[in-house]
Amino acid sequence: VQLVESGGGSVQAGGSLRLSCAASGSDYIGSCIGWFRRTPGKAREGVAFIATNLTTTYTDSVNGRFTISRDNSKKILSLQMNSLKPEDTAMYYCAALWTGSGLCPSIVRPPHFGSWGQGTQVTVYS
Repeated sequence: VQLVESGGGSVQAGGSLRLSCAASGSDYIGSCIGWFRRTPGKAREGVAFIATNLTTTYTDSVNGRFTISRDNSKKILSLQMNSLKPEDTAMYYCAALWTGSGLCPSIVRPPHFGSWGQGTQVTVYS
């Protein structure tokens, strides 16, 4: 799966941004897909993931503020980010993990994901 992100930018705290990730390739349907983020000096953090059957998981810090969605026919992954905080500032990456079933594992780790986008920067200022 090839992935291309878009939609990053700068926003004041409390504002919203929507990230998109366009996918190509035949493995999209059988893949768990989602978003990681990374800030300088820190490891990549899993943010949100969605299975082919639209089951979602979120890291605690974004639960209730971010919404992940996927369009299986158009092969587009989205992340709606509301009530943004300065600590959400990071480079955001979409990633895909081929599982065959399209389900996401209970524990997701970056090395499990074989496909990555180039990243899009999100900056939240106070």
